[in-house]
Amino acid sequence: MRHTIVVDLGFGDAGKGTVVDWLASPAAAAVGLADPPVAVVRFNGGAQAGHNVVAPDGRHHTFAQFGSATLHGIPTVLSRYMLVQPIALAAEATGLRRLGVPDPFGLLSVDIDALLTTPYHAAVNRALERSRGNAAHGSCGMGIGETVAYALAHPGDAPCVGDCIDRSLLKRRLEWLRDWADARLAELSPAGVVRRLPTASDLADAYGSFASRVNFSDSAALGRLARSGRLIFEGAQGVLLDESYGFHPHTTWSRTTFANALELLGSTGVDVDDQRQALRIGVSRTYATRHGAGPFVTEDSRLRPLLQEPHNGTDHWQGAFRVGHLDLVGLRYAVDCCGGIDALAMTHLDRAEALAQTNPGELRVAQAWELPEDGGLVPRLPVAPGPHSAHQDGQLTALARQARPVLVEQPTDWAGLLMHELAAPMLVESRGPTWADKSRATRAPLVA
Repeated sequence: MRHTIVVDLGFGDAGKGTVVDWLASPAAAAVGLADPPVAVVRFNGGAQAGHNVVAPDGRHHTFAQFGSATLHGIPTVLSRYMLVQPIALAAEATGLRRLGVPDPFGLLSVDIDALLTTPYHAAVNRALERSRGNAAHGSCGMGIGETVAYALAHPGDAPCVGDCIDRSLLKRRLEWLRDWADARLAELSPAGVVRRLPTASDLADAYGSFASRVNFSDSAALGRLARSGRLIFEGAQGVLLDESYGFHPHTTWSRTTFANALELLGSTGVDVDDQRQALRIGVSRTYATRHGAGPFVTEDSRLRPLLQEPHNGTDHWQGAFRVGHLDLVGLRYAVDCCGGIDALAMTHLDRAEALAQTNPGELRVAQAWELPEDGGLVPRLPVAPGPHSAHQDGQLTALARQARPVLVEQPTDWAGLLMHELAAPMLVESRGPTWADKSRATRAPLVA
């Protein structure tokens, strides 16, 4: 299989990073899956990603902008769909150097058309989220949505990576951006609040330093890579947070399905409809999770102390890490939004199997949603007929807020259940955080 695309079928945190790490590992090559990839391509999101990777020797890194195969020495390409935060990128590179990656920036290429996320975007994002009070959207507070919103409202003027080469142009665009941020903050913040934002000149200097260290890329360069070897496309967030298909307004300003990756691959001449050329992998845990506000039908507070995690906890902006039962309604919907998947990866099998021994019956599976007042059962959610329709009208959110899960006992065969319900073969089963804890699965789904 030449090129591989990895997406999360939930709200995020299913383990995309650890699956990408395995796909690039000696273990994947040893079972004949594929040759080592020539690069990992990040195709959505920005610095808010948190993909935890643990190496067999104990090293741990939470990947935000670098690809999750970096510890294997695999290069990263930040595509034009990425929102690049240079200051956070520099901090992440420092962390990788401490883990033994000698030259992280030498492994990085950034598309010149990728938008820049700045402290100005983040300041407005945080002020806006604070102003919502109890109606907060669950934002990560890093300015992701504001980066996209500003670019849509000011086409051609939003700063992008390529501007870092031309300091005068970059400074001018940053000055316009700061003026916008000052006006928005005056509207959103209480009177007398002191806002300490960097000057456009200081930011231009910092981004110029970034430009001097990074390799620049474009569509032609990505095409050359695609023809030279295998690419792994690493998604961010989850399909249930997609800007068009998610539960508005608790969504991300990003396409979290395969769409961006397929467009990038298609632009290189790859036949994306040919599974021999492009394999679409959907990732799920054995239980559901969510960061931030928004409907979560299968959430169960009793599971939180039983399924605590060292790398996922309470966040200042998004609150506590939420845990619930596996939601087949949400997973079916995610697969439908993606237009189908070619293979599955299931993570945290060890957690579910251990819990079945220590707390039998606690972890279950939602086969359907039940609506109040004899509203009936919802085994499958309708997919929006056009871009943004579900996002704009909020009907899915209203339905999810009313629904209660119809729970059944956990299966003895988690992978078999997922293959049966989602009609796709299982590619990898994960029973631990490292690539050595994963195995290639060879079973086909029980139904066509």
